Amino acid sequence: MPRTDPILSRRSIRRFTHEKVDEAQVRALLSAGMCAPSADDERPWHFVVVTDPSIRLTLSQVSAYTYVVKDSPVAILVCGDESLQKQHGCWMLDCSAATENILLEANLIGLGAVWLGIYPVEGRIQKVRLVTGAPQHVVPFSIVAVGHPAERKYPISRYDECRVHYEQWKKSQG
Repeated sequence: MPRTDPILSRRSIRRFTHEKVDEAQVRALLSAGMCAPSADDERPWHFVVVTDPSIRLTLSQVSAYTYVVKDSPVAILVCGDESLQKQHGCWMLDCSAATENILLEANLIGLGAVWLGIYPVEGRIQKVRLVTGAPQHVVPFSIVAVGHPAERKYPISRYDECRVHYEQWKKSQG
């Protein structure tokens, strides 16, 4: 399959091969995350890279959605550090951008990945904090399960003209 636009072809991948993700690939993912836009350039993120199977197994039990972590060779936990805030409340926007950058980079370098939400569900936050030892001022935001894809999903168009408004709000057709 020829490479296409990494934004338009990005899909959530939940099944992975057993092939390892090498250190250079992990570094590329982290570098992409750290290149995300950030309010007032505060860059309030921290990243926990998890490759240990027993820790991934525990993280896979955090919610009904995190099951894929046990079978992904790498899980990247994106966290927001509230102590680094200059623009109060923007850390979650910045962590969203960092998470999306990791997903896009994974697609660009031929890996598969899926965004698993932790924030704002308090129970998930506390479980992940307990597993990783994150301090109280660091909020677990998302887990990105990453690996070599064991499934193929083709690009689909999600463009919806009913969601576009020019100049003023218009009623949806349909």
